[in-house]
Amino acid sequence: MCGIAGIVNLRGPPVEQSEIRNLTDRIAHRGPNGAGYWFSTECNVALGHRRLAIIDPGPGGYQPMASADGRHVIVYNGEIYNFLELRRELEAVGERFQSESDTEVILAAWRNWREGMLLRFNGMWALAIYDTQSGEMFLARDRFGIKPLLYALTPERFVFASEHRALVHSGLIQTSVDVDVARRLMLDAFSVEGSERTLNREVHRLQAGHFMWLREGKRTIGRWWCTVDHLPVIPNTEGERVEQFGELFRSAVALRMRSDVPIGTCLSGGFDSTAVICEMAEHARAGMGPRGSTAWRHAFVAAFSGAANDERPMAEEAAKWAGVAPTIVEIGRDDATREIDRILDDNDDVYISLPSAAWLVYRELAKRGVLVSLDGHGADELMGAYRQEGQSLAYYLRNSLARLSSSSVALTHWVDVSRAMMLKGRGCYFLRGGLSQIPPRFALAGESDALPEEWDALNRRLYRLFHGTVLPTILRNFDRVSMAHGIEVRMPFMDWRLVTYTMALPGTSKSSDTHTKWIARRAMQGRMPEDIRMGRRKIGFNSPMPEWLNGPLAGWIASLLNQKVPAFSEFVDEARLDRKVGQLNAARGWDWQSVGAIWPYLNMKWSLARL
Repeated sequence: MCGIAGIVNLRGPPVEQSEIRNLTDRIAHRGPNGAGYWFSTECNVALGHRRLAIIDPGPGGYQPMASADGRHVIVYNGEIYNFLELRRELEAVGERFQSESDTEVILAAWRNWREGMLLRFNGMWALAIYDTQSGEMFLARDRFGIKPLLYALTPERFVFASEHRALVHSGLIQTSVDVDVARRLMLDAFSVEGSERTLNREVHRLQAGHFMWLREGKRTIGRWWCTVDHLPVIPNTEGERVEQFGELFRSAVALRMRSDVPIGTCLSGGFDSTAVICEMAEHARAGMGPRGSTAWRHAFVAAFSGAANDERPMAEEAAKWAGVAPTIVEIGRDDATREIDRILDDNDDVYISLPSAAWLVYRELAKRGVLVSLDGHGADELMGAYRQEGQSLAYYLRNSLARLSSSSVALTHWVDVSRAMMLKGRGCYFLRGGLSQIPPRFALAGESDALPEEWDALNRRLYRLFHGTVLPTILRNFDRVSMAHGIEVRMPFMDWRLVTYTMALPGTSKSSDTHTKWIARRAMQGRMPEDIRMGRRKIGFNSPMPEWLNGPLAGWIASLLNQKVPAFSEFVDEARLDRKVGQLNAARGWDWQSVGAIWPYLNMKWSLARL
């Protein structure tokens, strides 16, 4: 797990050492264990790497790494969990290895399988491989976009990095605000990350499951992964389906416990994270597999004393079941504004709330030398979680049809206008020009996929949440706030085998009239605390935003609103925004609904002030 960067000068002078060092230094937090650089013979290509040493933490894992014959050079961010199995397969055809790292396995896989290697990988990655003979560069991103890869291509140069802010502030490219993206982020903060567009026109995102070739200054982008093309045949009976889900989940956890450094988990007390830590304990009791970390008994719990979203009692119960003494990270009112600018900067984009809670918990992991966290991300979007307690499945489906049944431009535009009118009616819509300012939707990952005809409305909605809207945004957030402290997050629920299997199941296996994630809850029977297994409380890993906005954040917001940011004023009616915020502050009327509607505007103004 690391930070990667690269520069290809297409014309003009060679790449200066200061240029690649500056670009790589801007992602130094992603790799606190060292920096590495590589230059081509003509110095027109430079690769940079910041190392977070997880697998083979000694010299054998240094990057950029060259192949044995010197032809290929790689920079890579992520983990290939099945690298031991792939290594044995490659050794059988004559490959020999000098290190114990998964990076060297990728280079050998490239020599033998080229692009076909990607389908063999079980893991998360963003990588770039340069061919010193042909002058071509190959870049690729994992199936679901767990690890980031951003780039810019101008007539002068091609530049890539692990984070948006690194490119924007590198001095290597001129940037300008993409106003359509800004407007869309404020209307719906989940509608951009799944696309190739970013807040700056010149910076692009390589989408999940895609690769890119750079040849003679021209890019060619292709898609190597489409989930519906890999759906397996599912068992006939529900009992067999539950059993197979459990086997896949246990295998996913076991693979992600491979580490040469201490590992742990962020524990909320909800179903997802509790399932993960309980399976970690089961795997340890059964005997660790090859390269499994024996230093795994670490659980970190965010506690919000007196806040509505405090899950400490359930988290402590889960830790006790797993035989782990939890580390409690107390988060209080003072944390609302403490290091707020750094947290917003580390999040690297616009969101619906302040990610302080996660940022603070991952900081605690780093302080205690736990460099890997197995977390429960992906389960909500894979199996359904976004309905409130007391709602039946029928209610959930009936009230979600607008986003379920179609991805047509007409319907999605109708949804956007409807949402905008609702926000306007509540005084929470502040774009200049009214509804005419709603930009068209961008092409999101997975939305044009031909889904099986037999799929019900729930499966269609979950596919979109997982690939195009909610999950890509959440993955970005957790990548940034964890890597801000050099922490690697692994996600068992996002093992591609488990994802394709669960996607293939009917909606009734995922959501009953009383419970979401039904298949997983049944698979975990007897393997975790029963009240958590069958609990119906859904909170999420959030900072207590309403409490903070009704208290310690009010002054910070007032100061932000008083700032003059011309780029923001161009498309936001600031007078109306100020009035609404003033009303909420005076009445101490912030709730989660108003937070979700208004915080993106505040986050956007802060972000544009920093550009």
